[in-house]
Amino acid sequence: MSTALNRFVERLCVVLLALLVMTVWLGICARYIDFIQITFTEELSRYLMIWVALLAISSGIARREHVGLTFIFESLPPPVRRWLGIAFDLISFAFFAFMCVYGVSFVERGFNSTTMILDIPKAYPYAVVPVAGFLSCAQLALRIAADFTIPGEAMAPQASEVSQ
Repeated sequence: MSTALNRFVERLCVVLLALLVMTVWLGICARYIDFIQITFTEELSRYLMIWVALLAISSGIARREHVGLTFIFESLPPPVRRWLGIAFDLISFAFFAFMCVYGVSFVERGFNSTTMILDIPKAYPYAVVPVAGFLSCAQLALRIAADFTIPGEAMAPQASEVSQ
């Protein structure tokens, strides 16, 4: 389930990143061609970048590729490492759950104001906060479940990473 969810999120990130690149190039071209007056590219590219960055968090969690210093963690015995990893996952889960719950009220308040150039409710760009929080919680829950059900799985990279 984690792999399927991650595959969907990665594909969505690729589409959003492609839109981001096209938007930035359109803005660059419009800046140097006098007769093209396009003003939305900077704002749209900013929101696309935020969406891609926050959605990619769940992919990092699914692949266990999040940033961290592991030299102390890897020097611990496997049982300690397993429980410490689960404790870190639970702390992360609490943070992302808070982000999801708080993000919903953030989105609700976003319907009361609009963006400067695109003139859309700020709730649409803000919606990534609870979405990213939910996806991260889902991936963490799936990884914790794998840590308990699959022997030797705790804090291990996925098989696709080992082959690279």
